[in-house]
Amino acid sequence: MTTGAYAEDTAPDGPGPNLTLEIGGSVQGEIVIDLLPDVAPKAAERLEELAKEGAYNDVVFHRVIDGFMAQTGDVQFGKRGSSQIEMAGMGGSNKPDLPAEFSKRKFVRGIVGMARSQSPNSANSQFFIMFADAPHLNGQYTVVGHVIKGMDIVDQIKKGDPAKNGLVDDPDYIVSATVSK
Repeated sequence: MTTGAYAEDTAPDGPGPNLTLEIGGSVQGEIVIDLLPDVAPKAAERLEELAKEGAYNDVVFHRVIDGFMAQTGDVQFGKRGSSQIEMAGMGGSNKPDLPAEFSKRKFVRGIVGMARSQSPNSANSQFFIMFADAPHLNGQYTVVGHVIKGMDIVDQIKKGDPAKNGLVDDPDYIVSATVSK
């Protein structure tokens, strides 16, 4: 496992608002993400907006690849108990897709990126948290934040089946998402 840019597995808290994810399932605890509106203003605003609306509550970590990342945030299909849960990862919010906000920030352990389809301008509500450094993502995905507390919880999120691109059976989930300044 790599340690990324931070010796303590957490980054320092910056001026951005903090997104706090209360996690449930096989692991329980809190993950605090420092959003980076100075790096990705539209993406940071979107995550903050959806959290304040309660859209992330009960959304599963539908794609989790050991040694790579944990993906969540499909507010359309990713709700626990949804009749369309098998489509988790295919949806977004009812808001328009976001333009790419690429930066020089590196995808290292603890970085939070916006998930998207093949089009760089297709990020919407889904995001992922890095377990380890992934230089191949640098400049290809929007960096929207970094974990400042709870990497030990991130590390314990239930992993998916590598043969199924990280698809998780009975996945862990976001109990609630809140924002504080």
